[in-house]
Amino acid sequence: MPERTEAPRSDVEATYKAREVEGVFDLYFYRPIGFWLARLFARLKMTPTGVSVLAGIFGVVAGHLYFYRDLSINVAGMVLHVCANAFDNADGQLARLTHRESREGRIIDSIADHLVFVSIYVHLTLRYLFEGSSPAICLLALAAGVSHALQGAAADYYRNTYLYFVTGGARTGVDSSSDLRLDYRKLTWRQAPWQKLLLALYLNFTRQQEMLAPRLKMLRDVVGQLFRNKIPDWLRTRYRNLACPMLKWWRLLMTNIRMLVLFALLFISQPVYYFWFELIPLNLLFVYLLFRQGKMAGSLLKRLEPA
Repeated sequence: MPERTEAPRSDVEATYKAREVEGVFDLYFYRPIGFWLARLFARLKMTPTGVSVLAGIFGVVAGHLYFYRDLSINVAGMVLHVCANAFDNADGQLARLTHRESREGRIIDSIADHLVFVSIYVHLTLRYLFEGSSPAICLLALAAGVSHALQGAAADYYRNTYLYFVTGGARTGVDSSSDLRLDYRKLTWRQAPWQKLLLALYLNFTRQQEMLAPRLKMLRDVVGQLFRNKIPDWLRTRYRNLACPMLKWWRLLMTNIRMLVLFALLFISQPVYYFWFELIPLNLLFVYLLFRQGKMAGSLLKRLEPA
C-alpha cells in the first residue's frame, strides 16, 4: 500500500499555528494580510515584540475613538481596530517566519491584547458617564470586562492545548504554572526587574487558565508524565476527534466576533449592549464549553488509567 504524504503547505500556511484553529476571517483576511505584513517587517528588521507594541498602540487609540458619539470618528476607530488586529496576527507570523518565537514575545503580545480591550471598555464607559448615565454603568462594564478576560483566557488555553496534543510544533509554547513559578523564583527584582514583572503577569494568567480548566490541566500533566510529551498516534487522533467539533464554538469567544458585534452596535449608536452581549450570550456559551471540555478531558483520563 503506498505511503500517504501530506500536501505541501503554502508559504502563508506555514505561518499558521494550525489551520483548524483559525477562524474564517483569519484564514481569508487577517492571515494573508498578516503574512504580507510579516514579510515587510522582516525586511525592515522589526522584531515580533515591536509589532506587538505597534498593534497595542493602534488598538488603544481605537478604543479612545469609541468615546465620541460621532459615527465618522467611530469608523476611524474601527479602521484602527482592524489594523491592530492585522498587526496582532502579523507579530506571530513574523515570529514563526523568522524563527524568533519566545515566551517573552507571547507575554508582551498578551499584555497588548488586554490593553486594547481595557481601552475599549474604559472609553465606552466614559462615553455613557459623560452623557449622564447612572454610575451603575461602571459595574456593568466591570462585570463584562471580567467575563471577557475569563472567556479569552479559557479559549486561549483550549486552543493551545489542542495544538499541544494534535500538532508537533506547538509544545514548546505550552507552559504550566509550576514551571513558571520555578523560573520566577530564579529571577530577582534587582537584576532583572522587567523580566520578573513580565513573568509575574504571565504566571498569574496561566494560573487563571488552569483554574478554569482543571481536568484539562490534569490531562496534560498525566500525558507529560506517561509519554514525556511524545504524544502517541492513538491519543492524538482521539483528542482531535473529540476536540475539533468544539473549536468553532471556542472561536466565538475570541476577538473577531466581538469586533463584529461592537462595530454593528457603534453604527446604531448603542454600544452599551456590547456589555450585555458579553454578560449573557457569551457567558452562557462559556459555561457550556467549560462543561463539555471537562467531560472530554475526563473521558481521556479514564482511557489513560492503568487496567
